[in-house]
Amino acid sequence: MTALARTRIGLRVSPGAARSGVVGRHGDGWKVRVAAPAESGKANDALVRLLAERLGLPKTGVELVSGHTRRDKIVELSGIDDAEAQRRLAKAEEAR
Repeated sequence: MTALARTRIGLRVSPGAARSGVVGRHGDGWKVRVAAPAESGKANDALVRLLAERLGLPKTGVELVSGHTRRDKIVELSGIDDAEAQRRLAKAEEAR
C-alpha cells in the first residue's frame, strides 16, 4: 500500500439513522448509515468522518466526489488500494 494509492468506492448512504455504521454490501458498493440529518451537508460530513475512522485514514484521505445531494455517492480514498479498502469495510461491517 503506497501513499499514492487511490481508489473509488460506491456507497448507498442512509442519513438520519439511529446510529452510524457500515451496514454491508449494496450491489458493487457498500451501504452506510449516518446519524446526521441530510441537511446543509451534515450527512456528507458525517460520512467522511465515519469512513476515515473505520478505514484508518485521515479525513483528508476521504473525498466525496459524486452524489453530494443523493443517497448514491462515490468517495475517493487516498493512501489505500481497492483490495485493502474492501477488506477494511468488511471488517467495519463485522464490528457492528
